[in-house]
Amino acid sequence: MKKRIALLLSVAMCATLCLSGCGSSEKKTGDKKDASSMVYAVEQGSAGEEAAKSKGWSTNPVQSQAKALMEVNSGTSDAAIIDLLMAGAMIGEGTSYPDLKYTDKLTTEEYGVGCRKGSDLAAYINNFFSEIYASGEMKTIADTYKVSDTLVEQAKAGEYVEGDDVKYIKDKGTLVVGITEFEPMDYKDEDGNWIGFDADLAKKLAEKLGVKIKFVVINWDTKTMELDSKKIDVVWNGMTLTNEVKNSMECTNAYCNNAQVVVVSSK
Repeated sequence: MKKRIALLLSVAMCATLCLSGCGSSEKKTGDKKDASSMVYAVEQGSAGEEAAKSKGWSTNPVQSQAKALMEVNSGTSDAAIIDLLMAGAMIGEGTSYPDLKYTDKLTTEEYGVGCRKGSDLAAYINNFFSEIYASGEMKTIADTYKVSDTLVEQAKAGEYVEGDDVKYIKDKGTLVVGITEFEPMDYKDEDGNWIGFDADLAKKLAEKLGVKIKFVVINWDTKTMELDSKKIDVVWNGMTLTNEVKNSMECTNAYCNNAQVVVVSSK
């Protein structure tokens, strides 16, 4: 009789443990928000927005990737989709956003510089890239901003014949660079000066052209119109070479590798 009671108690305890385990498993699953039900903060007109749309995800379009991070940090969006290079500089321990982390890589891509369609400036910049890559100067600048692992090897400089756009820039004496605030590519130091990997490269290009440089913050969604209206001469701001970009601009060769990543709270 005692053996039967002990057996029944043992079975009952096992059943209780199984039910308890199932209940905790269901709770854990329920606590995790499904990717398709989340709202993603994305920069308008960016590769991140394009990646979200390709997956059918709900987006919260904002003016810059920096603002996308602010949305996640404040809890007004569930996640953000930004460039891997920016994530490396802006999130995690010892950064502006220590309580954010990146999870999935959605795409792999390359950065290039955008010029007006048909502009000879793109070919001029390609030769400039070839020269400073071969000399090691590009890597030295990249080391400053911890992006040297992303550099794309540059081909040897080709033949270049000066055209109308480079002549136009030289004649007016200023290279106008369209940017958004995007660390580590273009951002301001404590004195309000523009620095970053892209900013420093653009300064070197202006020196080669023999002109001054001017940085202008643009609406990323209207960058092609800014170029065509000659409000700016180049878009140089970690620009992903998408098909849309290459169809609407004269683009340089790729100089940097990148990816689009999902950023969420680590809490």
